[in-house]
Amino acid sequence: MFAFSQRIAAATRASTRAFSTTPSRSADLAKLVLIGRLGKVPELRYTRNNKEYVQYTVATTNYPPPPLNSDGTRNDPKTTWHSILSFNEGVNNYLRMLKSGSQVYVEANFELREPDPVAEADSPQGQRQIFLRHGSLTVLLAICLH
Repeated sequence: MFAFSQRIAAATRASTRAFSTTPSRSADLAKLVLIGRLGKVPELRYTRNNKEYVQYTVATTNYPPPPLNSDGTRNDPKTTWHSILSFNEGVNNYLRMLKSGSQVYVEANFELREPDPVAEADSPQGQRQIFLRHGSLTVLLAICLH
């Protein structure tokens, strides 16, 4: 009985991974969660290789609002525009039916792309870019335009 419990304890220790500096790529993830409104109707586009994708924009506003100024006024909260790309053909038809202004909950995979060292500094390729790839979208409040 005692030998059996020692084997289970050893197996448990072997299967759990303590903190390590070695990379574990299969578990790495960068995800961004947005709750905001669609800035415009999602657009169908094509890559250079003629692969279909949909680009949509979500506007978010900073919350809580900025603190009061010394004179008792408050600055307007800042709006941030997030451009998201979907390469999932099954989801793209659904995305294209959404209306501008719809309130959405979005989960997107986040990738920071470093500038191309041979590109001009003021070009998009010469600047650091945030790339958001569509993961999921739930409509919280749809705007109906007749």
